[in-house]
Order: sequence, then structure tokens, then C-alpha cells
Amino acid sequence: MAGEDSWEDVLRSMLGEEGARRAIESMRAAGMDPSAMGEAAGLPSDPNMFRQMVSQIQQMIASSGDGPVNWNLAHDVARQQVHSAGDPAPSAAQDARVRQHLQAADLWLDSVTELVGTTERRGALSRAQWVAEALPVFQQLAEPVAQNVVRAVTDMMTQQLGDVQEHLGEMGGELGPLSGLGLGGSQGLDILKRIGGATYGMQLGAAVASLAQEAYGLTDLGVPLTESSAVALVSANVDAFADGLEIPAEEVAQFLAVREVAHARLYTASPWLRGHVIGLVTNYAREISIDVEAMEQAFREIDPTNPEQMREALGSGIFAPAVSESQKRTLESLETTLAVIEGWVEHVTSAATQGFVPNAVALTEMMRRRRATGGPAEDTFRTLVGLELRPRRCREATQLWQTLTRELGVAERDALWSHPDLLPTSAELDDPSSLVASRAAGSDFDDALEELLRGAAEEAGEKQDEKDDEGEQPSA
Repeated sequence: MAGEDSWEDVLRSMLGEEGARRAIESMRAAGMDPSAMGEAAGLPSDPNMFRQMVSQIQQMIASSGDGPVNWNLAHDVARQQVHSAGDPAPSAAQDARVRQHLQAADLWLDSVTELVGTTERRGALSRAQWVAEALPVFQQLAEPVAQNVVRAVTDMMTQQLGDVQEHLGEMGGELGPLSGLGLGGSQGLDILKRIGGATYGMQLGAAVASLAQEAYGLTDLGVPLTESSAVALVSANVDAFADGLEIPAEEVAQFLAVREVAHARLYTASPWLRGHVIGLVTNYAREISIDVEAMEQAFREIDPTNPEQMREALGSGIFAPAVSESQKRTLESLETTLAVIEGWVEHVTSAATQGFVPNAVALTEMMRRRRATGGPAEDTFRTLVGLELRPRRCREATQLWQTLTRELGVAERDALWSHPDLLPTSAELDDPSSLVASRAAGSDFDDALEELLRGAAEEAGEKQDEKDDEGEQPSA
């Protein structure tokens, strides 16, 4: 029977040939018809749909390593999606043009900041290359919340499986038809975990692919999306952005190149900054709780043969809205840090492009609105870790850096990036003059302390010289 063959195919995909054989024998021994089992389990009767489902199950439970998420599947989904959407490889001419823009950006930034540029690789990227660069960082950022999601998916599916087993057991007498599957033991739990990990991996891959089609470079979030200090632009995305503007494409590309290089200089000159930002994101994500009821509702309405619906189910409000007090503090610190980063980049980009990029002011305002309203980068983080990465106070941060440049100068301004304790606080964003005053007071104190210590050292030296002179006098 077609139904019996369908159910046996499902079991083979989950348990292998020998495991499926034992399971079918157990069902028949209990007086159950495998074809009725397939119908009761809701297997599609259409052969093509059924083959799609079996293929999906096999992919889901493929080996995913020791972690909670099938990252190999995430990578494959992301690459397949960007390829399907169109991913032209940068031509030699495009790569040369990007390199020229990045080189010019370095020259212009040399005059407005003392932070040294990176010597890492630079050039044009395809969308697939961007995925390869960024996915390891997204894996690091998403790992904490992925563990909670997979745990919730596993618990939900275990409960649903128990409900089905109880229902079919009533149909078949004392011995339920799932008794031979072993899904209540460690093997079944491992299968469910792999399905949950694969589901999240697919969703992560789709989210990163979506971002790869919009990102201009490796720094769109303010968060470093690569483990290296490379600087690059995604040529196809930069060109697509320029096509919709009444601004020369070369101006657009040059402006974005300056922003990219400014971000890279900041993270290169401040080695602690990358770990600080990523640490704040992962600390917030680690405490994310899952709205199990919302997840159950989302999964109840999906077609199991439709991977897109499964990915959407995980991105449709499954994170519980309540946040802990520590999460609130982390979020405030993260938003302030991102605003300070974005404000510095915006300030030095504006200064560096003055006189070189006629439409720099208009482009700055476009980027500011893009960040404020939430672009694909912000949507991706909200989907993956329930976190909106928006530097809500970017305008105030830019004004603060302008004030510091005017009052303290470039060198002392950039010295604030030497240690996290020196960065402007949320209160200082409200009142830049207080930061200038505190830095001036600190400078006066340091000068006074240095003078005091120098005077003490000179006095001690003079006394030692007197003792030495006395020791050299001949005795009477």
C-alpha cells in the first residue's frame, strides 16, 4: 500500500533500514496497519509532496556536530539563497575600483584621526563571500539563544509526539504503535534535538542570506562581522543602492568606503572593542526566554513540507517580551556603545569627505535614517536573538564627538578609545560639556600629580647628593 510504503520511508529516514524494520514489526505485532499509521500521522498522500517531506527530514537529522545548531546547514541555506537571488562575482574592474576607493578613504582619514589603518586584505566581495566572512560571527552571537530555542523546540515536539502516541495507542490496544520506535529514549531525544538544531540553522542561514543582499560592507551593524580586520565592499549591493539615488555612483561608493575604513580603524586601534561589543550581545542573548505558547501556535500552522514556513515560524515572535533587569542594563550599555561607535564614524567620515564628496551631507542623513528606522541588519538580529541593535542616540553621539574634537583636539579625542572606562557614558551623551569638564579636571589633576612627584624626586635627589658629598669629605 502507498500509505504503508510512505510510513516505512519516514522511519527509514529517521531510524535507518534496521531500525525501521523493527519498528514496522512492532506495529504489526500490535495489530496496527502501517498505512493507517501514516494517515493518522498526517503524511501527505501526494507522492511528490511526500518525497519532499522525506528529503527535508533526512536533511534535518543529518549530523550537526556537538553544538545545538546545524551550522553546516545554515551555511548551505545561506549560500543557496544568495545564489538563487543572483550573486554576480565582482569583475576585475570592480575590484580595482573598490581598492581605489578604500585607498582614497585611508588618505582622507589620515588627516582627521590618529587611529592607524589596517593592513589586512581589502577589495570587493560577492554576496556569497560576504556570507563566508560573516557567518562565523553570527554563529558566535546566536549560539547562546540557539541553545534555548532548540531546547524549547525539542520539548514542544516531545510533548506533541507523546500526545500522538497516546492517541494512536488507544486505537491499537495496550501496546501503542510507537512503542517500537525508541523515540522516548535517548535515540529519539537526539533525533528531536537534531531536528530543532536544523530548523534554527535553516532560519539563521536564511536571515544571514537576506542581510547579505543588503549589506554594503562588513561593518553595517557597527558590530564587527568578521574575525579579521579586513575591509571590503559588496559591489552588487553598493551599485544597487546607488541606482536608486540622484547622486553619482562614484560618490556613493566613495562615501561608503570611508565609513568602512573608519570602522576598521576603530576596531584595529582598540583591540578590546570587538570583544566588548560581542560580549554585550551574547550576554543579552544568553538570558533570552522563549514564548513556548507562541512557538506552538506558529508550528501548528505550518506545512511540514515547506522549509520557508518553518524558518518563518522561528522568526514570528517566539521570544518572550519580558526582559530581566540585567538584560535592561546590558541593552542600555550596548545601545550607548553602538551610538558612540556610530557617532565617531559619522563624525570622522563627515570631516574626511568634506570637499571631496559633494553629497556627503545627504548621504549621512540617509544612513542615519536607515539605522533609525531599522534596516535588514537590525531585522536580522531581532529575528535571531530578539534584540534590536539600533544606536538610538547617534545624533547626540555625533554632536559629542564634534564637541570633543573642538575642545580637546584630535589626539586627545581618539585617546578615549584606549580603554573601555574612558568611553562616553549615557549621561555624557546628554551633556557633552560635562565630559569636556571632567576630562579637563582629570588633566589638571594629572599635571599637578606629575609636578608633585617630580618635585619630590628632585628633593630626594638633592638630599642624596648632600649625603654623598658628606661621605666624600676627609676625616679630621
